[in-house]
Order: sequence, then C-alpha cells, then structure tokens
Amino acid sequence: MIIDLIAGARPNFVKIAALFGANEEMGKPLKFRLIHTGQHYDEALSGSLFKDLELPKPDINLNVGSGSQAEQTAAIMIAYEKLLEKSRPDICLVVGDVNSSMACAITAKKMRVKVAHIEAGLRSNDWDMPEEVNRVLIDSISDYFFTTTQKASDFLISQGHNKKNVFFVGNTMIDTLLRFKPNFRKPEIWDKFQLKEKEFIIVTLHRPANVSKEKFLKSYLEEILKNSEELSVIFPAHPRTRKLLNKLGFTHPRLFIVDALSYLEFNYLVERCKAVLTDSGGITEETTVLGIPCLTLRNNTERPETISHGTNELLRTDPKAIAPAINKVLTGNWKKGSIPELWDGRTGNRIVEILRHL
Repeated sequence: MIIDLIAGARPNFVKIAALFGANEEMGKPLKFRLIHTGQHYDEALSGSLFKDLELPKPDINLNVGSGSQAEQTAAIMIAYEKLLEKSRPDICLVVGDVNSSMACAITAKKMRVKVAHIEAGLRSNDWDMPEEVNRVLIDSISDYFFTTTQKASDFLISQGHNKKNVFFVGNTMIDTLLRFKPNFRKPEIWDKFQLKEKEFIIVTLHRPANVSKEKFLKSYLEEILKNSEELSVIFPAHPRTRKLLNKLGFTHPRLFIVDALSYLEFNYLVERCKAVLTDSGGITEETTVLGIPCLTLRNNTERPETISHGTNELLRTDPKAIAPAINKVLTGNWKKGSIPELWDGRTGNRIVEILRHL
C-alpha cells in the first residue's frame, strides 16, 4: 500500500512526524510518499522541521509558493493532479485544515483515490475562518476519518458518515510533542534577553481578525504590557505581522519581537513560560499537555477539549479581557487542567495499525 502524506504548512509537518515515527517503530509496514506542496516556503517555517523532527526529504515538492486563497489552491490542485496522472497512491492522507489539505483532498477524490483525514470532525462554526471552510469540505468527501476526540467522532457519525470508517485515535501533534520534548533546544534569545523560567509571557498572533488592523494589534500589546507586571513579553512574529509592528513603531523595554523560532526552540520557551497568549489552535493543545496557562484571543475554537479539560480559556477578540485573565495567572488562580483521552503519544501507532488493515 502506498500512501501520500500531504504537508505544506508548519503544523502539517508536526502532525505527520508522528506517522513516520510510528511506521519506523512498527517495522515500516506502510510505504509513505511525502508530498510537500510548498505552501510554506520560508526556511524558518518549514525547512528546519525536517532536521528537528527527523523527517525524510520530501519525495515530491510541488513548490506552489504564496498567493491568494484561490491562486494557492488552484496551483496545488493543478500540480497534484499532474502527479496523480503519472503515479497514483492507494490513499491520499491529509492533516488539519490548511489549503494544501483541502486542495489535495479534492484532487485525489476526483481522481478516484481514497482520502483519509487526520483531525477530522473539528468545527468552530465560524465561517469567517478559511480553515472552517477547508474542514467542512475535506470531511464531506473523505473516506476515512481519524479524530482527536470522541466528540469529533460522534459529530461525524451524526452527519451520516459510516461509523466503521470513523476512528477515535487521539492527537498526532501530541505524539510529536512528547517524542521530542527531551530535545527542546534553548534559543539564542534566552541568553540575549536574559530570560528566566516563569518570568516571561509568549504572544503569538497571526489571524487577520487580530493582526490586520494596526490600532487593534496595538491595543492588545498595550493591555498585555500594562498588566503583566515585570514579566518579559516574547512575540515571535510572522513576517507579515512583524512588518505591521514595524509600521506601528510600537516599542517597550519588556517587549521583544523576534523572528519565527524553530519547533524545538519555541516549545523550549513554552515549557518554561508563565503563560501563552495566542490565536493558534495547535498551541492550545500543546499548552494543555505541558500544563501552561493559555489565553486564546479568539471568539470560538474548534478544540473545545482544551477548555473543558485543558489549560486554555477563550478571551474573545477583546483587549479588555486580557487584564483579568493575566491577573488570574499572576495570582496563581489559573486552572490546572488535565490531558484529554488518548493524548498519550501513541496516536501515530494507532493510525498506522488501522491503515494496515484498510
């Protein structure tokens, strides 16, 4: 059996690393063909992951690069269709909710290749998010579904999908986190900024609702800095966000805006920080397992288990919600949280075992 693993954005690589690790552990029962779409083409966003996460060199790189939603999706579909015309896998396996996953899933389905979706059944019910459109489209045409929670499995079955093809397996992102936790690497900024454990906050913002308006982004930072006492604030910024911050000319002696960090360096900081303020879904999962308070600047989440079980809370896109939330962290009143079912580092093994018998 040949299985195409589709990856194009940084979170994709983190998730599929669990499959390669499990396949090696189980004696390589499956033949993977790694397809890098090139959706993220910056070395800091994807290239370093191959070394850090012990991933093999991609078998195919579609090199689509940047563009609008439509341009990027179309370029991926055209390139992947040409590949499938020459060489068809038995299954096209996509992860998450990025354009690469949606585009390849649709292309494979039209070429009569079975589609499997890791992280199936997640919903934010927010149609302003392109990722929500992608999730719904992928799930509507997939043949096999691998879910992170029983709730996601139940949802898919309620939508009419055959329960024999819906598998509650856990979270591949957590497999990778636990596997490489001993390898977390101290970044240069640790010594450069004289960081100390539990004496800094991490901020990550990338969604248009949070970073497209200058005044809105500035108000977030002002609230964070005003209410974080003497804690340093580390902000690894996406190039587009950093450009906006430079335009704002916003500075503060405790604010350190840095380039994107590698996976191992970023999680070294997360494990040692006081709290994380973010609009990333994946980070809410990682902080839950690491036991770090997570303050999410979104109005909704497709990962409610990080709230019901984990260390995450939604602050909505409201700068005024930051002060009381940070106060709870500083006074030691943030909830402790627990780890959701099957987030145990063995999800990749469960998926490989299921794929072997399809």
